[in-house]
Amino acid sequence: MKQLFLLLVSLALMSCSLSSDEKTITTDLVNSPLTANSNAEKVLTPNIEMLETSYDFGEMQQGESVTHDFILKNTGDADLIITAAKGSCGCTVSQWPKNPIAKGEEAAIKVTFNSAGKSGKQNKTVTLVSNAIPNTKVITINGNVIVPQKK
Repeated sequence: MKQLFLLLVSLALMSCSLSSDEKTITTDLVNSPLTANSNAEKVLTPNIEMLETSYDFGEMQQGESVTHDFILKNTGDADLIITAAKGSCGCTVSQWPKNPIAKGEEAAIKVTFNSAGKSGKQNKTVTLVSNAIPNTKVITINGNVIVPQKK
């Protein structure tokens, strides 16, 4: 009886899998400008060049905020589009240009660190996501938060 039940369940599962719409995986969804095809034309891509990738804000009192502008330049052949700038924590907020950055143009990524509730050495990152290759670039801020002495 148990074997008959297992046989029926197996047949039911097989019939369900056979009757579902057949979906094929294609490379049409992959839109990469790089290709292994040596006959392909040169693909124009943007490139991020950073004047600096790290900033040390030194010492600051707990509760203060510091802001720094990271300057980048598009040294590629196509418009650079930054889709996100993600901070490593909620204390680090970034603003980035929402419009494409043309070939040869510069733009600023504004990073603000809020030291409220922080103490000691801090090392935070912001990851830029763009249409450049590679599509991520990490910038870093660090420093030391001094906690005021209680009187």
